[in-house]
This record gives sequence, C-alpha cells and structure tokens, in this order.
Amino acid sequence: MQDTHEITLGDVTITRIEETHGPIMPTDQFFPDLPEQAWKEQRAMLVPDHLGADDAMVHAAMQTWLLRSEGSTILVDTGVGNDKSRPAVAAWDHLRLDYLGNLARAGVRPEDVDLVINTHLHVDHVGWNTRLVDGDWVPTFPNATYLMPKADFEFWNPANNPDIAGGVNENVFEDSVAPVHAAGQVLLWEEGHTIDGSLRLEAAPGHTPGSSVVTLTSGSDRALFAGDLMHTPLQVTHPDHNSCFCEDPAQSRSTRRRLLGWAADTGALVLPAHFSGHSALEVEHQGSGFAIKKWAPITRY
Repeated sequence: MQDTHEITLGDVTITRIEETHGPIMPTDQFFPDLPEQAWKEQRAMLVPDHLGADDAMVHAAMQTWLLRSEGSTILVDTGVGNDKSRPAVAAWDHLRLDYLGNLARAGVRPEDVDLVINTHLHVDHVGWNTRLVDGDWVPTFPNATYLMPKADFEFWNPANNPDIAGGVNENVFEDSVAPVHAAGQVLLWEEGHTIDGSLRLEAAPGHTPGSSVVTLTSGSDRALFAGDLMHTPLQVTHPDHNSCFCEDPAQSRSTRRRLLGWAADTGALVLPAHFSGHSALEVEHQGSGFAIKKWAPITRY
C-alpha cells in the first residue's frame, strides 16, 4: 500500500486528521514494566515516529480517523482540543491548534459531521467534542450524534469519582462531555453498537472501563480502529505490557491479545489512535504473541 492521504476498504473511505504529534513521556514512566532492552532491540523500527532519536521519550500523535461510510461523515476520537484547562498536562494546557483547518483541508466542515465516536473518555480523545464560544463550551459538531460508552460516562463523571481531581482527566467531563450531553447530542451505549452495515463498536475494556474499538467489515476487507489498545508498536511484540494509564492491567492484557488475535486471523488493518508516521499496520501470529507483518502509512492532514 502506497503512502496516501486516503485509503478505501470495501465501501468505507479512511482519512487521517492529525491534531499534533511529538514526545509524550519517558519510556520507563509510560511503560513501567516494559524492559529497557526491548526498546533498544527495536530502536531502528521505533525512531523517529514512535521514539525520540536523542532521548528516551515515547512519541505519539493526537489524531482522528475520518470515515465516510454509507453517506455519513464519521469522526473516531477528537484529540485534546483548544482552550482547555489541563493543569496536570502542561503541554496540553490552553492549546491553540489548527485541527479544524486540517479537517477542512480534508473537505469536512463541522456542520458536515454526522457521527462522533469517542472510543473512550480520556482527555486526548474528547477535546474537540466542544469549542469555546463567548465563554461557553458548545458542541463543535452541531449536527452530529456523539457515541460514548456508558461505562466511561459514569466512571469519569466527577460526581461518581472524586479521584479525578488532580489527574490527567481533571476538567475533561465538565468541558468536553457534559456540554454535549446537555445539548441532547449524546447516545450512550453498552456492550456493542452497530453503526452501519460496515462499522460496529465493540467493548474493549481495561484501559478504561468503557474503552472500545471500531471494527470494519466490508466485502473482503477488515480493519480495527484500535483506540488505546496500544500506544507503541512494541505492544504488538510485547502484548502483555500496558501503559501506566490502564485502569485494569489484567483486563487490558486480555483485551489486547483478543483483538490482536482477531486482526491476525482476519488480515485486518490495525489503526491505533496514537501511532504517528507509520500510522497503520497489519499483524500476524508469532509464537505465543504477535509480529508486525507490514506497515500501511496514511499521510496526515
């Protein structure tokens, strides 16, 4: 597959809309139990898209998968957002980025969006759900239905979870989730949700209670929009290692193995939420784990 802005699988067209990319956290903090040797052995594959060339920082992208399917315009995850107060993450505090410009360059205006899918409700997946207008947070996509997992909607509500204060998700529910719900644009789902004849939401808990993935089945093509199933390609070859942000480590490992197994069995293209540069890949079984079969770069807008 050639490097391209847009690919088509079956009846679905896929475009990559990037908000930002760069260093996130040191490897030993992001993946506390992933051996340093693993990073060294795979360095040639990881640098520069997934690992800094001159440091031990994990590199990642904040991005949206734009899908056009059965006449609908669909966004899978919405990044960090502009103007948001993020006291726990200085790099994401009160951003001013041209995400909507990137979306426009792909031919999409906010009012064109029919469906927004938040694979889970972490800070870096819901930010452009809303934008600041005259001091109020309003839905960025006024004509869209926002699909949110009910388990995350309940878990990240500060009324139910006082531990959110001081963490990375501080203020997120209030400025990026609640305003959309108040506008009557949220559909909460459980276990699974059929989007159309090609696309379906599947529960993938572990990273968060409501974490999910989108599966594509169209003609002979298969794809897995994997959300935060993985944050580094090393989790293909080392599937039992989690990021420090996984709420249920054992469940995360089980979910990752199950879904990578499905992708390997079906030849599905895997599109994680945060892989920059070489952003999509195919995987295969190798021993008791998995290996990267090939990369499928998709140029970012």
